[in-house]
This record gives sequence, structure tokens and C-alpha cells, in this order.
Amino acid sequence: MGMTMTQKILAAHAGLPSVSAGQLIRAKLDLVLGNDITSPVAINEFEKHGFTSVFDTAKIALVMDHFVPNKDIKAAQQTKQCRAFAKSFRIQNYFDVGEMGIEHALLPEKGLVGPGDCIIGADSHTCTYGALNGFSTGVGSTDMAAGMATGEAWFKVPSAIRFELVGKLNKPCSGKDVILSIIGQIGVDGALYQSMEFGGPGLSSLSIDDRLCIANMAIEAGAKNGIFEYDEITEAYCKGRVRHPFKAYAPDPDAVYDKVITIDLSAIVPTVACPHLPENTKPASELTDVVCDQVVIGSCTNGRISDMETAAGILRGKHIAPGVRCIVIPATQAVYLECLKRGYLETFIEAGCAVSTPTCGPCLGGYMGILAENEVAVATTNRNFVGRMGHITSKIYLASPATAAASALAGHIVCPSAE
Repeated sequence: MGMTMTQKILAAHAGLPSVSAGQLIRAKLDLVLGNDITSPVAINEFEKHGFTSVFDTAKIALVMDHFVPNKDIKAAQQTKQCRAFAKSFRIQNYFDVGEMGIEHALLPEKGLVGPGDCIIGADSHTCTYGALNGFSTGVGSTDMAAGMATGEAWFKVPSAIRFELVGKLNKPCSGKDVILSIIGQIGVDGALYQSMEFGGPGLSSLSIDDRLCIANMAIEAGAKNGIFEYDEITEAYCKGRVRHPFKAYAPDPDAVYDKVITIDLSAIVPTVACPHLPENTKPASELTDVVCDQVVIGSCTNGRISDMETAAGILRGKHIAPGVRCIVIPATQAVYLECLKRGYLETFIEAGCAVSTPTCGPCLGGYMGILAENEVAVATTNRNFVGRMGHITSKIYLASPATAAASALAGHIVCPSAE
């Protein structure tokens, strides 16, 4: 019986000739990730169980990004604990103020994740790295602690849904519109503990940034992971960037899938997820009566340079609508610097936006843009649950950078033009 991409990677890391859906395995890890919220819990568990060493100082990444720069005393204490742990165990990939970025944008950028890797992270959006043909998934802080100590983790091998991509994605649509459309079609539990496996001729019209966005939100469909076939676009991104030797994996021709869903990319339109679930999707063109108080452009989903380019192109020479607060957050220091070089920061500021250092901040209701009672946000983030970005009566509409930027100018949700 053939294997999917995920099953092949897990078999290789478990030292087995093959694995099948539902099988319990213990697999070796290529990277263990934590952030400033989840790492302190993992460190406490690590110490409680008496571990005195980590499995590999080069295969652990601690990224301070959620409440960094620190928003309060508790956040400062958490990052201090992570800083001390990283220094004590000589963790090579520790990222703090001035060098940090939003973790799921930073690790691909730094070349710490690549094709064929097996990665766990104490953050649900660790599934992002499947865009590069790796297996990556979110775990709890206890599993992170065990992973740091042993370099291994237990998995139940997931079954899979194959998404056969055909056609070509048309402007102004992006990966965000694709994944919102898919979640709208299958629901937030449509891929529960399954692998979402993407392939087909339509891949050629999706950039790496599109794929990173799509894989990032696989968890919003309940998936264990999302993963893309390796192609020339992946190869071009990884060549000279990924720091370690890697092996790409393709699905077997006779791989078993629970279902195969064909997605015609040419039929995708600018899409918005309405409150309070990512599956509650509608075309942006049907939501023009939704007035917004705040627009957020950034996050691990849409804070990369292509996202900044899209937003800057729409905002250039214009000004956001009266009464709208627009916050732009480049996802990493490198993205921030590139925005500076290209003049995007000037564009954003002249348009009336606030520009922040990299942070997860407003996405999880942390800081840098908390919503008040009954306020409405259009955000390029990945979740719109009740109270996610602030007051429990606030509302979040998830959208692409193009839709978000155009809506900031209009003061209400609009469908961006293809120009």
C-alpha cells in the first residue's frame, strides 16, 4: 500500500519501511520550537523531570514573539526565564528583541526548516512549514519539553485528504483567499487529525508565501498538518537558504486518501471569514455594508514581504478612511528592513497607518491593537473566535492583505480590484 507525503516522512523518521494511518510511532525530530508563552511551561516541565541536557543545541528554536517587546511584568519574567534557559543550555537559535520575528515567518526565512523535516512546536500554527514539504505540527508544552530532552516525539500517523489544485490563481487573490475558501467548503473540523496534502498543476501559480499562508491555516480546518508537494518553486526558495541537508518527498501513486478534493484556483474570489469561525466565509463583494474600526495587516499568516508589497501598492498615495485605525506589522526584522529600503514604511505612515516592530501582538489579543466593546476589525490574521482580539463583543473579519488594505481606505469591507 502506498504512502502519502506525511506518512513517508514519518516512516523515515521512525526508522520504519512504511507506516499506515492510525499507527502509533516514535519519530526523531529535526527541530523543536517554542515561544515566549509556551516555552516557560516547557522549561518548568523539563526541570521538573530532572533533565540536565538537550538533545541538540542546534535543533531547538526559542522565538520571543507574542508579547515582545515585553508588554508587562509577567511577559518580562517569561522572556527572562527563556533567555536564562537558552544561555544555560547554549541554544543556538534563540531570537529576542532586535533579532526576533514572528516565529512561523522567521524559521523559514532563516533556513531552519526544510523539505522532509519532522518538526514539532508548542504553537498550533507550527503546521506552517509544510509549505516547504516538511511534516510540522503543533504540540503541548509537555511534548516540547520531552522533545528538547530526547529529540523524539510520539505520533499517531494521520490519514489524509488530497487537495488537487488546478487552474491559475488570478489577481488580486492570494493564498489567504484559497485557504479561506477551502475552510469555508470543508468546515473547521473538515480535516480533523488528518493531513491536508496539496498538489496538482495549480501549484505553479502559488508562491512560497501563498503556500506558507495556506499551510499555516491547516489547523483552522482541524488538520494535524498541511503539506505541499516539492517543485521548482520550493527548490528555488530552499536552495542556498536551508542550512541542513534535506530530502524531498512525493506521494506514492497508490497513496490512500480519505477523499480527494479538486480546487479550481481560477474560480477563487476575494474571500472573507465572518465572525466567529474561519468557516463562516463569504465573498468580500457581499460584505460591503460591514463598517470597520480597525484593520490589521501582518501576523504569521500574512506578514511577509509580498504581503507588505500588496498593502503598500493599494495604500500608496492615499489615506485610510476617517475613524479607521490601521496597524501594519512586518513579520520579521528582515521584512521590516526590506520595507524600509523599498519605501513601504513611508507609504504606510503617509497613509495614516501605525507600523510596529515584529510581534504577534494583536492577533491573540495580546497588545498593539486590542479591540474594545462592539468594535469591528478586518485582519489578515488566522482566527476570529469570540474575544480573540479583545472584548467578547468585538468582531473579527479575516481577509487577505489586498482586501484588508482596500477596506482600510474605504472604511468598510470592499472587494479589492485586480489592478
